[in-house]
Amino acid sequence: MDYASREQIHHFLSNEALLLDERRFDEWFALLDDEIVYEVPLRIGMNNYKDEFPGDAYRILDKKAHIKTRIDRLATGQAWAEVPPSRTLRLIGSIMIEATEQADVVTVHSASIMYRQRGHDEAGDIIPYRRVDTLKITEQGIRLLKRKAILADAVLRTPNLGVFL
Repeated sequence: MDYASREQIHHFLSNEALLLDERRFDEWFALLDDEIVYEVPLRIGMNNYKDEFPGDAYRILDKKAHIKTRIDRLATGQAWAEVPPSRTLRLIGSIMIEATEQADVVTVHSASIMYRQRGHDEAGDIIPYRRVDTLKITEQGIRLLKRKAILADAVLRTPNLGVFL
């Protein structure tokens, strides 16, 4: 992979974080591939790391239509998990890009920390997670084909996951 492609991927991740932080969900939605799979697996505390993810258990498992429904609900003011709306700041780092068997698809590993605060007086939450993204490079730009967000915590320290990771 050449330097320009790596730079494009870094820009994509930074732009995506900004769009989400600024609640520009329709613009973010345009970055999603039609075949998007967005998953946040359930994690349980175990002595052996490999046993922390029980099979097909998810906090979130969405396709593009589900994501659109979530975005549409946020626009109504009736998504109670987001009343008042979260203010977020995402920090994305430790980015590693791997080629796949498909020339136009890459896997991107990253570490993320999201600061989330709602209302006026509430203390903010810090949500650390790792992401494994599958990105498709198209003529129209990079599209998010798959996201697996792995929460660092087994027990949520935030009231809900009404935000996108």
